[in-house]
Amino acid sequence: MNFVKTTEQDSNYRDLEKMTVNELLHNINKEDKTVPLAVEKAIPQIEALVEQIVIRLKKGGRLFYIGAGTSGRLGILDASECPPTYGVPEQLVIGLIAGGDTAIRKAVEFAEDSKEQAWKDLKACDISSDDVVIGIAASGTTPYVIGGLERCNKNGILTGCITCNENSPLALTAEYPVVAVVGPEFVTGSSRMKAGTAQKLILNMISTTSMIQLGRVKGNKMVDMQLSNIKLVDRGVRMIMQELQVSREEAEALLQKHKNVRNAIKAYQAEK
Repeated sequence: MNFVKTTEQDSNYRDLEKMTVNELLHNINKEDKTVPLAVEKAIPQIEALVEQIVIRLKKGGRLFYIGAGTSGRLGILDASECPPTYGVPEQLVIGLIAGGDTAIRKAVEFAEDSKEQAWKDLKACDISSDDVVIGIAASGTTPYVIGGLERCNKNGILTGCITCNENSPLALTAEYPVVAVVGPEFVTGSSRMKAGTAQKLILNMISTTSMIQLGRVKGNKMVDMQLSNIKLVDRGVRMIMQELQVSREEAEALLQKHKNVRNAIKAYQAEK
């Protein structure tokens, strides 16, 4: 199989420094518009991966993301938003980044070049065959990610990946690869742009679909969300008002008593 690293190919645009601000913005936007189409082509792969994730999560397994740089940060972002959005335990979805927590804010040189470190990081989380590990790497060549998936494969742990290059080493390593080919970046090699956007869209799809399948959404509402600020409390009140057709005062009282939208709705309906 031929492996062409399209994420490193020369930009379709020349002399960027000679463009006006308006030209730069419009051309970046023009490139960005191609990303959802690339993700759409990968939906069958995403579907196959999500179905496996849901099976394991329902049995008590966990979902891990491993990555380096932008890819690692995107995994951590997606993982960190699951508990407040869906009320799941913090350890259900876990993001790991090459270089550890320091690398979330600041690049850690050469951290991604170790093929052994990801497995060490996973073992520190008591990884088991009940879990799923998704490697995220735009290039599909990151040693940290590939090494982690290789060790998972040897230990009977389901593996998936999100990458932007066909036939990459990572795509060939993962049991359930997801490949969104977005082509050259506006700034040559800057994979935090289109590739990063594609990865974020795919992560949104994976976690959102999984949480819905786990029953963490009712209708189209986040009924298990954590009520961690005034905006979310207000949203919870409005959800209860709409679902139960009660006044704001009654909805506020229900939410204050039960501390959770789903529980408030269930309690009210049980009394009727």
